[in-house]
Amino acid sequence: MIEIIPELPDNVVGIVAKGRVTREECNGVLKDAMEDSLRRHDKVRLYYEIGSRFPGAGWDDLDIGLDLPQWERVAVVTDTGWVRHTVNALRFLIASDIRVFTRFQADEGRAWITGP
Repeated sequence: MIEIIPELPDNVVGIVAKGRVTREECNGVLKDAMEDSLRRHDKVRLYYEIGSRFPGAGWDDLDIGLDLPQWERVAVVTDTGWVRHTVNALRFLIASDIRVFTRFQADEGRAWITGP
């Protein structure tokens, strides 16, 4: 399940993934939020908090979304080791500034994604 984080600035798409994420949720929730933000901004930022060990189909869809040049920054918040290692290993393939935070560092991740 994907939930939108409503209290972030207009140029930040914030989501929390809990349990297994479906492709339909990515297309309906994440893609819609991203397109809505892109109508108002040239570039947007993504705050992605992963609350499960196996995010499911959403990982593939998010990977495609990260290739878009409109992502200015991406903050991934997770305590799942394989997700942190995968993001860190592939960050050079992503055209955005991307950082990984633990759930303990979630406030730091939100401050970074919303900062100048």
